[in-house]
Amino acid sequence: MQTLHVDADTWMHRISPRLKLGVLAVLGVVLFLTDSIALLGLAIVIGALLYFRTGLPAGEALKRLRPILLSIAIVALFGLVFNPPHVAIVTTLRLVALVLFAATVTATTSIAAFMDEITALAAPLERLGLLRAADIGLAIGLVVRFVPEILDRYSAIREAHEARGIRIRVATTLVPLIILTLRDADNIAAAIDARGIRRH
Repeated sequence: MQTLHVDADTWMHRISPRLKLGVLAVLGVVLFLTDSIALLGLAIVIGALLYFRTGLPAGEALKRLRPILLSIAIVALFGLVFNPPHVAIVTTLRLVALVLFAATVTATTSIAAFMDEITALAAPLERLGLLRAADIGLAIGLVVRFVPEILDRYSAIREAHEARGIRIRVATTLVPLIILTLRDADNIAAAIDARGIRRH
């Protein structure tokens, strides 16, 4: 499996994962509390500066963002149709800024660090008997690890369609993508159970 983590030694990599996750949470709240286009635009500039200093080559950095930015563009188009222009622009800017900050945190934090921090944060809920903190950490870690794998698989399906001259449609790409992803999920679940990781 691939990972979204970038193996580098920048100042952002050296910041505590807990601090980065905390700042990301606060930024998420702040972004959704402001309607100022100027402030949201400034947030995007800062987020872009941080993201492109994570150690990724510019081409690879843009490639990672392309799918989510395409999704945001579709949301923006629907927003312009159903909402006033100001609301649609603000919503789009919020999402872009949040994506840039989240991508920066993901690129500068290892999966193991993510899992450790999520597990620690969920520990109080475990003491209340609501859940198992380790299971939450494992789930978050697997989700983060699956993202690049799913994107690569989608690219492979598209390339296979293009090579065969088949028109690329949602139905013909989404169905095999879901099937392959679920098959991998079953295999990983079986491996986890075989190792007794989730055994009480």
